[in-house]
Formats: sequence, C-alpha cells, structure tokens
Amino acid sequence: MKLVTFLKKGNQTLGVRTEKGIIDIQAALTVSPNPDIPTNVMDAIKGGEVAVSAIEAYITTLANDASYLLNEEAIQWGPSVTEPNKIICVGLNYRKHADETNAPYPEVPILFNKFNNTLTGHNCDIAVPNVTEKLDYEVELGVVIGKKAKNVSKEEALNYVFGYTTCNDLSARDLQMKTPQWLLGKTCDDFSPVGPYLVTADEVGNPNDLNLKTYVNGDVRQNSNTSDMIFYVDEIISYISKHMTLTPGDIILTGTPEGVVLGYPEAEQIYIQPGDEVTVEIEKLGALTNRFVVEK
Repeated sequence: MKLVTFLKKGNQTLGVRTEKGIIDIQAALTVSPNPDIPTNVMDAIKGGEVAVSAIEAYITTLANDASYLLNEEAIQWGPSVTEPNKIICVGLNYRKHADETNAPYPEVPILFNKFNNTLTGHNCDIAVPNVTEKLDYEVELGVVIGKKAKNVSKEEALNYVFGYTTCNDLSARDLQMKTPQWLLGKTCDDFSPVGPYLVTADEVGNPNDLNLKTYVNGDVRQNSNTSDMIFYVDEIISYISKHMTLTPGDIILTGTPEGVVLGYPEAEQIYIQPGDEVTVEIEKLGALTNRFVVEK
C-alpha cells in the first residue's frame, strides 16, 4: 500500500494511492464512518500491521465517489512521514560513492542526524540558503521503523520496518566541511524532502535490490542500485538498535550512491542553483521532485 500525506485546509491528512486516484481518508470517513481507520500517517505507522490491514479492508468497501477521490496532480504534498522522533543518516555507505570521494570504506556505519525542520514533500519549492554556495543532491532509500526496536539481531531487523520512502539528503558541502562533524551542512530548512509515498514493506520486498536515480533538470546524475551499500538495511537497523531505541516513525536515511556533485573533479562541480529542478527516484517507491528558489 502507498500512503500519502497531503495538505487540506492547511492541515496534514492521510491519503492512499490507488489506480483510481488518491483516496482522501478523512473525506471518505464522513461518507462511510469507521472508528478503526487512522486519518494521519503517524497513527497509521504506530498502528502497524493492524492499521494497514484495516485500511486495506476499508478501501475495498468504498464506492467510486468523487467526493473523496483526488487527482494526484492537484494535491499539495506533505512529507511522507511527518513527525519522526529521530532522523538518523548513514554516511559513505555506497562503495562507488566512497571511491569517487577518495574515502576509505568505513568499518562501522557512520551515523549523523537531521531534524524535523528539514522535512518537506514532493513538488514543494526549496530555498537555496544564502549561507551556502555548494548545495548538493543525494538520492537515498529511507527506512521507516514500524515497531520499537532495541538490540535487535540482523536476522530479525527487517521485521521492524513499516515501509520505505524516497529521500533527498540535501547537503551544503561548504558548511558540511567547515568542521569535522557534518551537522551544519545537513540541517538547513527543507533539507530532507521525503515522498511522494510511504510504501509498506510488503510491497517492496528486498530493500537491497532497488534501482535509484537522480535527475537534475532532466539529466541523469546518479544511477545505481541499493545492492552497492557497504552496510545493508538489516545491518544498519541492528547496529543502530544496539546503541539507541528506535521507535515507530523514525526514519533512517541509508546513504547515497556515486554521482553527487562533490564527486566530480573540482573544475566540473556545478552545484544546485535557484531555478533548478531535482528529481530523486527509487524503484517501487516513486519519484520525488523539488524546485529550488532564491531564499527571501
């Protein structure tokens, strides 16, 4: 199932993508009430398999009523996960990306964090901060935790995943490299667009066999597969859970493949500018597009 967050009268609400369009769950419930159906994505995540099954069953009872069917092209998108307790990122987690930046392969996952101020959605404009001249794109597989996870084994780790989403880990490289830790370059406003969908794990299957791409103004810049990860999704979840408790709704950004601007020879580095359009796309998860504008 593909869950969607969109804005309705300024409030974030839950939708479900179907072949007929996006079902506005809140509007559908006014026509066909059901107290067991969540109306926002965080409640759906916290409800886990029970909530997913309830939504799936509920959708099958609905008629083709135009009052709650929305055109995907007409909605105002929100982030596919709206209120994670944690956004944890893994750095240098693709072999070819490490190669292009002349970095050694890490022996353990390199972790850093982002915050909720970085979240935004599909088709949302993003201001290029005045404090950077080197804004870079990074397509990443986002893992969304569905159950409380502490000290989980690698073998059990994927059982704690609610679903997956396409992410762009935007990075201001000049800010990132100012100090030994990367926080400043990763946490400007809207630096973590996620979406358009949150796809439940059952529809995705193996997360380490997904093609992923980045397009800048229509030109392919990144083109790889999650199989090139140094640490696979199950290893990452297990490793993090041994150091901190993961909770439903937490997002793990699992690293980016080769093709980022930072990996080009310096003379060929052309960073994101106002007016650019960047699309990051992951197989089975959909394409996430953002336009970049001047910061006011």
